Amino acid sequence: MLKALHNEALGKLILRLAIGGLMLLHGIAKLMNPESLNGISQMLAAHGLPTVLAYGVLIGEVLAPLMAIIGWQARIAGLLMAGNMVVAISLAHTDELLLRSATGGWALELQGLFLFGAITIMLLGSGRMAYRPD
Repeated sequence: MLKALHNEALGKLILRLAIGGLMLLHGIAKLMNPESLNGISQMLAAHGLPTVLAYGVLIGEVLAPLMAIIGWQARIAGLLMAGNMVVAISLAHTDELLLRSATGGWALELQGLFLFGAITIMLLGSGRMAYRPD
């Protein structure tokens, strides 16, 4: 019975679809509202970084999630999404790193899920159920 529950390829597919799909929604929101990149540019400038790097969020939240979803270069996609989350946490959430939410969970649950899910994709690869398994 437990052997029937062991399906590594399906597990990797679900992971890619969940992390990639949820992160892609954030990227689509930024595409639909390009003004949101101004806020990112301002945060970058406040840290002494070039504001043009704000467009990198589109790589981490649109291109990389699409790569993960279809299973093309999933390890690279995981790396790009994880890098995106490290930058996002560094720029916008460092003051919340050690805080808990009103319901008792970590204040950065969503960001943590994206970061650690992306790292997991990077380490595991796409699995067999992919456009180009790696």
